[in-house]
Amino acid sequence: MSQNLYDEPEFFEGYSQLARSQGGLDEAPEWPIVRTFLPEMSGLKVLDLGCGFGAFDRWAIDQGAESVLAIDLSEKMLAEARSRTSTEHIEYIRGDLTELDAIPANFDLVYSALALHYAPDIQRVFVDIRKHLVLGGRLVVTVEHPIFTAPSNPEWTDRPAWPLDNYALEGRRITNWISEGVVKYHRTIATYVNSLIATGFSLKELVEWTPSEEDIERHPDWEIEVHRPMFLLLGADAT
Repeated sequence: MSQNLYDEPEFFEGYSQLARSQGGLDEAPEWPIVRTFLPEMSGLKVLDLGCGFGAFDRWAIDQGAESVLAIDLSEKMLAEARSRTSTEHIEYIRGDLTELDAIPANFDLVYSALALHYAPDIQRVFVDIRKHLVLGGRLVVTVEHPIFTAPSNPEWTDRPAWPLDNYALEGRRITNWISEGVVKYHRTIATYVNSLIATGFSLKELVEWTPSEEDIERHPDWEIEVHRPMFLLLGADAT
């Protein structure tokens, strides 16, 4: 089972203070691009892996999705998601995104935001996701960019510059984010792409997110992000 920091009170409280936690999709800097990866939502059956507070799930129903099955490992996250949700078309369940055997299949869309870098075996996850998608179904994934996950000391220098080491050395990383001892798994862009292709997907979109000039005008604090991509965004179709 994956690490479950989000049920620890200190970590959950810190996570709850993040802008994206409080403001939902409107405060997620990558969302405007991610939205262009998504199909027309009307009538779709959606599976959300690592649903957090459920902002995407509520948006999907508002856009006409038939149903959403939203999974998260954290009971605290699920409780918060349920408290923010008034529709019965979303089902929130506790589960590990690396163990999907008990989840029903035949979804039209699988969505996962900033969760799969916690999975130790990305190819196994993509195999499981493909089993749960209809032919031609869409997968949309966002993860921390490999440049973000690779360094042994992921902190800005004074220049500012982003240190990069160990990029080709894939595997477990332990970092301090909100609290100490956060376990993530680094892998290269090639591993993400080749794992998708090997497990029955056709890659359609790949974006290494950095802020646009318009983004920086609205959020001047994002300007430092032009020095390295923070997110890797992937859109693929099940073949």
